[in-house]
Amino acid sequence: MSDNAATETTQTLADRIAIEDLLARYCRGIDRCDAEELEQVFADDARIDYGDGPKPRGETIAGLMEGLRAMRLTQHNIGNTICRIAGVRAKAETYCVALHILPGVDEDTELVVGGRYLDTLVKVENTLGAHEWRIAERLYIMDWNRQGPATMQTSGGLFETLARRGKRQPDDPSCDWWAEGV
Repeated sequence: MSDNAATETTQTLADRIAIEDLLARYCRGIDRCDAEELEQVFADDARIDYGDGPKPRGETIAGLMEGLRAMRLTQHNIGNTICRIAGVRAKAETYCVALHILPGVDEDTELVVGGRYLDTLVKVENTLGAHEWRIAERLYIMDWNRQGPATMQTSGGLFETLARRGKRQPDDPSCDWWAEGV
């Protein structure tokens, strides 16, 4: 293998890892209700379409924060990712399953949704002059969903000892943990 081919392979692998990290940071931003994190995931001029038509980044993030804060908790999990990278542009199809606990008058509702993100990504220069990937366009495809009474337990048996619970930012235990540095 020539040095040039090895460099291209190394760069492609580095780009793929950076894209996968970006997608994981999206999930964290959503689940912690962290608008600042989401602003760093999407390009400034991003167009995001969760099924109700494309919207700009600011409008999308504001809508997400409003909707998510009305929920008790969410957990977005991403799985298979197929990437095609060409220089400073890329496309990725990523499978996702998201749990949502919706507060109710008498009981909470558990909503689980499975789908895929179709992302067009661009590599942009950040304020420090380094290059990083951002989502420029997102299309969401819902493949399935399931809804019913919430089955989550927080007391009794083993659950009595599991006192550390996930929360929205800044109250989530991971916020202080990340602030400590590496």
